[in-house]
Amino acid sequence: MIRKANHNDIERIIELLHQVNMVHHKIRPDLFKPNTTKYNELELETILHDDNKPIFVYDDGMVLGYAFCQVSEVKNDQLLEDIKTLYIDDICVDENARGKHVGKALYEFTRDYAHSIGCNNITLNVWEGNVAALQFYKKMGMKVQKTTMEFDF
Repeated sequence: MIRKANHNDIERIIELLHQVNMVHHKIRPDLFKPNTTKYNELELETILHDDNKPIFVYDDGMVLGYAFCQVSEVKNDQLLEDIKTLYIDDICVDENARGKHVGKALYEFTRDYAHSIGCNNITLNVWEGNVAALQFYKKMGMKVQKTTMEFDF
């Protein structure tokens, strides 16, 4: 079952955040420190109360995955068209639950949620080298919107 995360999920979300961080650390150790997380418990508690940053969890008696989302809206911008976007900040499936369609269920739930609140699109970022994630999102129907480039010294 997929539901909105609550205070009782924080400890498990932290465990999953560690898994995601290590995936990123292995791909880009020059950017990501090992054995840490993007958010701490206090930050997660704050996010849980922000309606523009819903966190959804896949709960099968134990939280097997999550989707961190951010809703943003552009209105009356000089350059950009009015648009409401759901940005998927992070999707994680526990490494022991991969291949069981948890990610697909989380993505589809998030997609349906975005549609239900009037979003025009969904965006996310994938690190170069994270081939499994890139293939997954393409399979879900996503396409490249823009590319971020870098030059290392």
